[in-house]
Amino acid sequence: MNKLIGFGLVAAGLSLAQPVHATIVEMQTSQGSIQINLFDQHTPKTVANFLGYVERGDYQFSYLHRSEQDFIVQGGGFIYDGGAVAIESQGTVDNEPVLSNVAGTIAMAKRSGNANSASSQWFFNVADNSSNLDLQNGGFTVFGQVIGEGMEVVKAINALPTCSSTPVVDYSTDECQQGAELTANNLVIVNDVIVIDDDPNSAANLTPVENTLIDEPVEPGDDSSSGAFWWLLPLSLLIRWRRA
Repeated sequence: MNKLIGFGLVAAGLSLAQPVHATIVEMQTSQGSIQINLFDQHTPKTVANFLGYVERGDYQFSYLHRSEQDFIVQGGGFIYDGGAVAIESQGTVDNEPVLSNVAGTIAMAKRSGNANSASSQWFFNVADNSSNLDLQNGGFTVFGQVIGEGMEVVKAINALPTCSSTPVVDYSTDECQQGAELTANNLVIVNDVIVIDDDPNSAANLTPVENTLIDEPVEPGDDSSSGAFWWLLPLSLLIRWRRA
């Protein structure tokens, strides 16, 4: 494990030399907007998959259903319509683990034990998770980088209290334990995700970090449990709902 962590630290200091092409999207949440440069050139299948959901409006009124302190913030799985409604999958996308899961990146979530199972769900890397997620389950595909003040919004969401791992607003621990009703006002809602810049040179000043761990052998017992719960049932499926 120490050897792999060492490689992760080296990887964090390396960037890809080839030019970067990217689309910029803005994720407009109830806690603030997050702008993301997508790495169209390095992860073309993943970006095309993500933009497909964006163009169909599938992420409108979805919510961030998982937050793990100093680890990740996850969404793209469910919309709120008086209750939890799963976003319809448009199929899975081939894994493209060429970039590293360093802090400030967005990557695809997937099922444990299936490297090519990503569909609609994604997560923000709140911390440098490269030593874990670059190698686990075939590597998690990083397909964009948060820019501007977006990570301040992500970190603020990550600092919110949680109920069954779902970040909540104005919803107490007692209410969570009692299974009290909650509304959209208690969730971090993604009102929309829109393309704000499709200039292929929009990421010219970014330095995406290469995943150098993916070709390294996995030592026995080195697979972390973190990949096993990417698809846990969210809070919305565990407690009662009512319309706002």
